[in-house]
Amino acid sequence: MRRLVSYALVFLLAAATAHAGDATPLQVRIGYLGYRPDPGPLLSNVIAEPADAGLRGAELAIVDSNSTGRFLQHDYRLESASVDSPEALLQAARAQHDQGLRLFVVNAPATSLRDLSAALPDSLLFNAGSPDDSLRTTDCLGNVLHSLPDRAMLADALVQFSVVRKWQRALLIVGQTPEDQAYAAALRRAMKRFGMKIVAEKAWQFDNDQRRSAQADMPLFTQTAEYDVVLVADERGDFGEYLPYQTWYPRPVAGTQGLTPTGWHKTVETYGAAQLQKRFEALAGRWMNDRDFAAWIAVRSIASAVSKLRQTDPFDIRQLALSDQLPLDGFKGRKLSYRPWNGQLRQPIPLVQPRALVSTSPQDGFLHPSNEMDSLGYDRPEVSCRYP
Repeated sequence: MRRLVSYALVFLLAAATAHAGDATPLQVRIGYLGYRPDPGPLLSNVIAEPADAGLRGAELAIVDSNSTGRFLQHDYRLESASVDSPEALLQAARAQHDQGLRLFVVNAPATSLRDLSAALPDSLLFNAGSPDDSLRTTDCLGNVLHSLPDRAMLADALVQFSVVRKWQRALLIVGQTPEDQAYAAALRRAMKRFGMKIVAEKAWQFDNDQRRSAQADMPLFTQTAEYDVVLVADERGDFGEYLPYQTWYPRPVAGTQGLTPTGWHKTVETYGAAQLQKRFEALAGRWMNDRDFAAWIAVRSIASAVSKLRQTDPFDIRQLALSDQLPLDGFKGRKLSYRPWNGQLRQPIPLVQPRALVSTSPQDGFLHPSNEMDSLGYDRPEVSCRYP
């Protein structure tokens, strides 16, 4: 009986494959739009972010999607444009739109994403490059979904771990850029949310001979009331790399340097992630980072939706993504889904040091009425914009 069932399954699979072979392939064209502003000269420039961060993740997702899509007669293609100015990005987007593309993965700052959203109202954009909180709270863009974690998710993930470890008192050090200020604001919100105390907050303002000043002045700079952890907001890497082992009290450093919350890291290997890492390294010749993963999961979100819908309408894909019916596996041990109130991808957040995974948030004990991953980032009552 078991053999007859096996023969029947083989026959049905062969019939389905033969039928698919007679069908016209469904073309799924996805545009990749990349623009990262020049960060300028950095103090900590030993390991620069790869110039192709994001793009390589999208390319791997196309390969993965075609490996399964061929059985459904789906043909995935990526058309990429990586440029060096906001104006060129908008021009490239319009050119791709004129060629019929309506699905885009965007690796660009928040300002460019807003411009692209307005310029392409009949398209669906996946934000794989901006962690800006306002895009998820006060300025929701109806045709944008966010596959990159926002700063609030990263800060909540870190502070949850700090509370579990009983690091209740923090010294907060903030850089000079608007991005540093935004990261610091996310940390303050998270600390208030989960009951941590800021014993002191200091702004990094050293301008002359920064390398020597960072190494020589960090102990004195971090002298203040006793703290359990130093939290740093330095997204560019101007000074944060020189904080570990240089603080006045022998305490851990966390935030943008030290123990870091991130959407993805080389050290993530469980739940099948090691296979994803190997495929990426074979393609790109380097490690996968958070922007690569955000672009990868964005393309895979499109592919999963197309496989279920059997068509490529951007707003049907959006509607499915915002429901709880989209099957989405991100090798993070949990089913991933997009929040219907702001389009943010729910996902666990790894907490890493340069060569080790330390923990993953949400931490045990941080509960939520409907989904534990909504303890990271902005929950529905905290979002003031109306996401159509």
